[in-house]
Amino acid sequence: MAFDGITAKKVIDELNTCLINGKINKVYEPNKNEVILGIYNNGKNYALNINISSNYRIHLTTNSKPNPTVAPNFCMVLRKHILGFKIAKIYMNGLERIVYIDLDGYNELNDFTQKKLIIELMGKHSNIILLNSNNVIIDSLRHLDSFSNSSRDILPAHPYIEPASDKLDFTTASLEDFINSFDHSEHLSKAISDTYTGISKTFIINQLSQLGISDDNYSNKDIEILYNSIKNIINGKASCSLINDGKDFTISSSNNYNDLDINFFIDDFYFNKEENDLVTGYRNDLLRLMLSNLKKISKKLENINNKLKECENMDTYRIYGELITSNLYKIDDSKNVKSITLENYYNNNLPIDIPLDTTISPSLNAKKYFKKYHKLKNTLEIVSIQKEETEKELDYIESVIYELENCNSAEDVDEVYEEISENSILKDYHNFPKNSNSEIKKNKINKRKAHSEYEPITYKVDGFTVFVGKNNKQNDYITTKLGKNDDLWFHTKDIRGSHVLLKCNGSEVKIDTIISCCKIAAFHSKAKLSSNVPVDYCKIKYVRKPSGSKPRNGYLY
Repeated sequence: MAFDGITAKKVIDELNTCLINGKINKVYEPNKNEVILGIYNNGKNYALNINISSNYRIHLTTNSKPNPTVAPNFCMVLRKHILGFKIAKIYMNGLERIVYIDLDGYNELNDFTQKKLIIELMGKHSNIILLNSNNVIIDSLRHLDSFSNSSRDILPAHPYIEPASDKLDFTTASLEDFINSFDHSEHLSKAISDTYTGISKTFIINQLSQLGISDDNYSNKDIEILYNSIKNIINGKASCSLINDGKDFTISSSNNYNDLDINFFIDDFYFNKEENDLVTGYRNDLLRLMLSNLKKISKKLENINNKLKECENMDTYRIYGELITSNLYKIDDSKNVKSITLENYYNNNLPIDIPLDTTISPSLNAKKYFKKYHKLKNTLEIVSIQKEETEKELDYIESVIYELENCNSAEDVDEVYEEISENSILKDYHNFPKNSNSEIKKNKINKRKAHSEYEPITYKVDGFTVFVGKNNKQNDYITTKLGKNDDLWFHTKDIRGSHVLLKCNGSEVKIDTIISCCKIAAFHSKAKLSSNVPVDYCKIKYVRKPSGSKPRNGYLY
């Protein structure tokens, strides 16, 4: 669910238990949408994460973020104005997603002064704003004005104006007000989220589910139960829990509560979410690169096939030239002859019509046909080699795309990234946006990495160990290095998939074990959803890879 007003309220309640009178001793700005405040209080160090990206939020964090070597402008402003200040108060007005942090400290003249940090958590309009004691803006992380379609000017030296809202405040609403505040013909979740500020639709839907109340068929008694439940969460103890297979979370009333539970739950949830988003973006960048190369090479192969199609008629041009040459004594050597009919001694002397260029003589037409024949013959030799090489490149790129589609972690993507970075056919590799989408910590594999450090997927089947390559490099490793002569090697027939190695260790392998390995090979292939997948297998000593061939290409068995 979104970081709504109720979640923000519970986070702020926890912050008030540990940060009041805490001293700000560090300020970081890891990226353009995030500020981290280091706070020391009662012998402990805390890190307050303020994020105004699409995953906007405020909470304590234990997850480290990179600190840029050159501090951005807003970070420098915060360091100048609030380092050494103490947190006097942290609060919200109702459930409006605006957090106020009152700060007390001394300026450069050692005069006591007060400042205020405002965190507006409002989707794409989120912002972090620093005010002086007169509520005048010192600076903000995002500058807004009327030219950017903003309803307010958020600029230095401008007075701060709170954003306007036409929604109601649930914290001041009585039960009677609550019941009468919305149209009862609407779905309850939509009606409440549209009427009250800081209450998300996802939160209401989960509350209705927990309370057993229908979203579209409810009574005033049901509304009263929901009202009391929301009040208990806002004013009492609450906890967060994952929903939708861990893709979302909800907050609900709970007696099983520890200090800062909600803060650290929110911290871990969004940290994992951002890591997954960064991995997805990282993988998608590589996929776009590979698909671009795939399109380019497919076009190249299409052009090659067109040239080969032209070469199909080269023998016809040779025959035309030979027939004209052998019958020159019969042919009038004048120009302006569009065609000539001759007996084709290559085809039982059947008559054949030979088109002629009217601007030149028949003898020159013969030379022209011979020249065209030799040109197409040379083209055929060159293009046939090009086609073989291009098909190998195409096959390799398709294999990398298959690998990327099955990557589940940054480490998996890193291994594919390392592989393609070493491949000369990927000319666009050097233009790959290494920092796009991410400040992801790409744990690049050391080029001197020992084979023993590869980590293929491992299964145990009937007491035997089975290895499955996750990418082309791992396929190479388990096939050429890990496998011994009498081990069994499996691969889907004419279908893209992983290499599978059964370590026999000199033992006899039963047919049931072989069938299980075939199923593993089928599962780790592009045809894993098919009902019938052919799998080849043989002893590893019968599998060979010609020297110099690229990963994935050239395996013979």
